[in-house]
Amino acid sequence: MTSDRGDFAPTGDAAAMQLGLPGRRLPAGALLLLGTLLSTSLHAQSTASPAALGFSAERLGRLDRVMQEAVDSNRVPGVVTMVLRHGKVAHLGAWGWADREAGRKMTPDAIFRLASQSKAITSVAVMMLVEEGRLTLTDPVSKWLPSFKDAKVATTSDTGRVLTPVKRAITIRDLLTHTAGISYGYDSLVREDYVAAGLGPDVGPGWYFADRTVPICEDMDRLGTLPFVAQPGERFIYGYNTDILGCVVERVSGLSLADFFEQRIFRPLKMVDTRFYLPGDQRSRLTAVYQASDTGMARAPDGPTGQGEYVDGPRISYAGGAGLLSTARDYARLLQMLLNGGTLDGVRLLGPRTVRLMVSGQIDSLYDARGEGFGLGFEILKDPGLAGQYGSVGRFGWGGAYGTNYWVDPSEELVAVYMIQFPTPAGRDLAARFRNLVYQAIVQ
Repeated sequence: MTSDRGDFAPTGDAAAMQLGLPGRRLPAGALLLLGTLLSTSLHAQSTASPAALGFSAERLGRLDRVMQEAVDSNRVPGVVTMVLRHGKVAHLGAWGWADREAGRKMTPDAIFRLASQSKAITSVAVMMLVEEGRLTLTDPVSKWLPSFKDAKVATTSDTGRVLTPVKRAITIRDLLTHTAGISYGYDSLVREDYVAAGLGPDVGPGWYFADRTVPICEDMDRLGTLPFVAQPGERFIYGYNTDILGCVVERVSGLSLADFFEQRIFRPLKMVDTRFYLPGDQRSRLTAVYQASDTGMARAPDGPTGQGEYVDGPRISYAGGAGLLSTARDYARLLQMLLNGGTLDGVRLLGPRTVRLMVSGQIDSLYDARGEGFGLGFEILKDPGLAGQYGSVGRFGWGGAYGTNYWVDPSEELVAVYMIQFPTPAGRDLAARFRNLVYQAIVQ
């Protein structure tokens, strides 16, 4: 059984009270101060002035203006951003609403649905097992999920759909690089098969498992019997790959994915607010999901396509591909560990050569993005000019379906986290502006 983890450090109102500050509904000018104090009190990295970390304070202040304008103009509901450089916090800010209908202002310790930002954590878990000699990147996934041994690929011919056996075994590396040929079931060639099996887009977003009443491995075992859409190693196809890896972690370790993460990653890194399901007494910290509407935005409905069952759901399925909840502070600790070569605050999760391998281009010829490549769980910036993006060669990151985003720039010793629950073009545009604003503020 997984612990409910009630032994975390004080946050929200409790932390504010201990620090001698007012409660959650602070004026905008006080939020950054509270965020800075929280980051120190909750075992996070220490803070420093922007100037001491190579930022122009005036230029970094543009970030506050742009975020506040986005909220004031009703383009986004609320957002939290965090920036670290040289291992110290330069900025932590919160704007807008965590839940507009409930009258809850956004705070730096708000909890967000990570969706695909969960993939980075599962990738770390897999590589920990590789380091221990319990896995290799070339291992066939069928070693732990036998249904994948007879996997088939759907193709078309003059006579209709044809199912062809895979030309080789699907490996752990294929799953980490999303080159196993496995989608989320949206493709017309396989959609009906996935829906009939209780997977895919017609039962909610293909990546969503929070309302499932069976363990993740049961769903992944069934997935292995369904047709895939490409041969292993031939194409980059985003899909259930990391959910399969989460099941592999369970079967190799003998622990549920929730317990493995808690014991081996979250507790050592002091990620006190990261988990698959939220305890009921923490409900008020969960940020509401919003969607575009005729008036700019509206609260998303309950259920798999909206708020999700992250508090009142069955708490059975631990989906490594998109199931976790976290805060900006917690997620920054994971990223700082990777930037440090696998260690943080005297705790080592990975060796530096393992991290280097994870953030090295693995499938450059298959990843169809100008100036970018893909490693073992991360998108990697290869050519800033070709990509038309700020950043150094080797910058790595990813995002989540609810709109969250992150990146790490090793050359700049930079970690940045963008948290929002607004999966719209406006939310993605603000994420790009956030990146631009961070880089333009670096002056040394």
